[in-house]
Amino acid sequence: MRSIRPSSTARRGGNARRRTSPVLTAVALASALALTATACESGDDTGADGQASATAAAGSGDGKIKIPDDIKDQLKEHGIDLDKWKNGAWKNWDKDDWLREAKDYVNPIIEGLWDPDRMRDAEDPDKSVDDSDISGDQGVTDPEPAPVQAQAVPAQYHANAPEAGKVFFDSPEGTMVCSATVVKDPAHPGKSNLVWTAGHCVHAGKKGGWFRNIAFVPSYNDSAKTAAQLKGATQEQVAPYGVWWSDWAKTSQQWIEQGGQTGGDGASYDYAVLHVTPEKGGNGKSLEETVGSALPVDFKAPAVAKVKSITATGYPAAPPYDGETMFRCQDKPGRLSLTASDPTMYRIGCSMTGGSSGGGWVATGSDGKPALVSNTSIGPVEAGWLAGPRLGDVAKGVYDSVSDKFAKQ
Repeated sequence: MRSIRPSSTARRGGNARRRTSPVLTAVALASALALTATACESGDDTGADGQASATAAAGSGDGKIKIPDDIKDQLKEHGIDLDKWKNGAWKNWDKDDWLREAKDYVNPIIEGLWDPDRMRDAEDPDKSVDDSDISGDQGVTDPEPAPVQAQAVPAQYHANAPEAGKVFFDSPEGTMVCSATVVKDPAHPGKSNLVWTAGHCVHAGKKGGWFRNIAFVPSYNDSAKTAAQLKGATQEQVAPYGVWWSDWAKTSQQWIEQGGQTGGDGASYDYAVLHVTPEKGGNGKSLEETVGSALPVDFKAPAVAKVKSITATGYPAAPPYDGETMFRCQDKPGRLSLTASDPTMYRIGCSMTGGSSGGGWVATGSDGKPALVSNTSIGPVEAGWLAGPRLGDVAKGVYDSVSDKFAKQ
């Protein structure tokens, strides 16, 4: 989450590894290549209007991956040499090479990149700015809530929080991680491949571009093993339902234009929707079918005063947590206003820390049933509360545009 100090404001969008990643000894391009895009308020595509995809076929006995020339040419138009990219060129974060717009971004699957050690080694980046950056209260902010101690979600996670998981990605600061939620897809009832998370977990905002190697791991560490117990763990133990790469991602145009790596800038629009595909092709089942559940998203959630309780779920990683196990907080929300021009946010008492960003907030929706109504965006460095955006027409535009993109597939 993007964190707020008593005397300063900090952003902790996830966990960043401070040391250089080891060179992968073997990487291969999986079968799906995709261009990701952003959505403006209307939900219309703002750039790439098509998805590049190809089947990677093995060479004649040399073990090398062969990519069709037309796909290579399309990627090179965006400055991407696929062979160099999958062998480490994605680590180049020069300003001119940090892809920002919809038409510019590529997220090819690099098979084996997200191994258990790389996922476990992610650490928290702690960044801060002054309180003045969030001083535009509308005069409607409610008193700071009393801290609520997060409770560990019992193992097995697939039985107790089947929709929850982690989003992993690479940024200029290193390997990072957020939390996320499987949500329903109106275009594919019962067969959703949509994941909800925070905008700052996929895009750096006004001073940067899209992060890279974005992937979702549902029910990460399903057995709730400790960090010590996970040393030497197999891929199946940390990712029992596989690694799902984002072949399409959208966040709000407001986040792209306003979002900052520190403070509350853009926080009222800090959400994103991913469309994912399994790294190894899967068994023909969708993500929802694989994990057994998906949450509906309510874009007409009641006003704060009418919400009796919200439950936030995530994988907090900053001390005293280690990021390996899932926690949740339940509290009655209050209002948090950051700027007079932006919508108020939900705020609850919660001890979860960095790494819980993007995790789903669930409440009784407008139809009386449980629904996702927000996601973790910001909170204090020393813990105590969390805040998340209220979901309205802009959020619905982002969501609908991803669903519509894959409606006929």
